[in-house]
Amino acid sequence: MKIIVCVKQVPDTNEVRIDPVKGTLVREGVPSILNPDDKHALEAALRFKDADPAARIVVLSMGPPQAEEALRECLAMGADEAILLSDRAFAGADTWATSNTLAAALRKIGDYDLVFAGRQAIDGDTAQVGPQLAERLGIPQVTYVQRIERRDGKLTVERQLEDGHEVIEVGLPCLLTAIKELNEPRYMSVGGIYDAFGEKTVAVWGLKDLGVSPDQVGLEASLTQVQRSFTPEPKGQAVRLSGTAAEMAEALVGSLAHRHVI
Repeated sequence: MKIIVCVKQVPDTNEVRIDPVKGTLVREGVPSILNPDDKHALEAALRFKDADPAARIVVLSMGPPQAEEALRECLAMGADEAILLSDRAFAGADTWATSNTLAAALRKIGDYDLVFAGRQAIDGDTAQVGPQLAERLGIPQVTYVQRIERRDGKLTVERQLEDGHEVIEVGLPCLLTAIKELNEPRYMSVGGIYDAFGEKTVAVWGLKDLGVSPDQVGLEASLTQVQRSFTPEPKGQAVRLSGTAAEMAEALVGSLAHRHVI
C-alpha cells in the first residue's frame, strides 16, 4: 500500500504581524512550523503503516528550499520518503495553481492507494487544495474526516458536519482531508530524528521534473490574487467584573441598562 501525504510549511500564526503601511504579512523573523492539520493527516497514514508494515508513506510538499525542514520532521515521525516541489516557477501560486502542481507530482509518483491532506493550512484557511487535487486526479474525496476504518478493501469514513456527522464508504484510491479530532499526532522518535536529519534525503523536483508548462503553475496560472491583508479595527475593550456573584450580576445589569441594552 502506497500512501501520499500532502503537507505544508507555514508561518506560526501566533507570531504573525501585518505591515500597517504595505498591508502584507511580515514574515521576517517569524518561525515556520509544519501545518497542524497536516500532522493529523500524517498520523492517520502512520497508523495505516502500523497495521500494515509493508505500507509505504511518501510526504509531498510545495515550497521554498527551507520547507525541507518540515519534510524532515515528517520523516522523523515515521514517513519513508519525502519530496519537495521547489522552483521559482511555482512561486505566487494560489490554490488552483498549487493543486495543479501537486497533481502533476502525484501522477509522476504513480501507483498510490490513498492520499491524505490536512483540512486547511493556517496561513490561508481556504480548505480548497485537497478537494481541487482530488478533482484533478479524478478520484473520490471525503473532507473533514474525524474517524477512519478499513475493511474489505474499502474505507468507512466519518465526516464531521456543523450539526453532527455522516458516515461514508469509499473505495481506493481516494483522498481524505484530516481534522484535529481524527487523532493525536505522535512525537518524533530519537532514532527517527537521527535518520531524518542524517541518513535520509529529501528529493527536490522542479518544473522540468513534472513535465508541465510554466503557464500551468505559479503566479501565471493563478486565478486569484490577494490585494492586501489588514488587521480589523478593535471593536471595544473588555470589562472584567469582580466581587461576589450577586455584586457582579448587579454591576452587569446596571451596565446593560446604562447602554439601553435592557
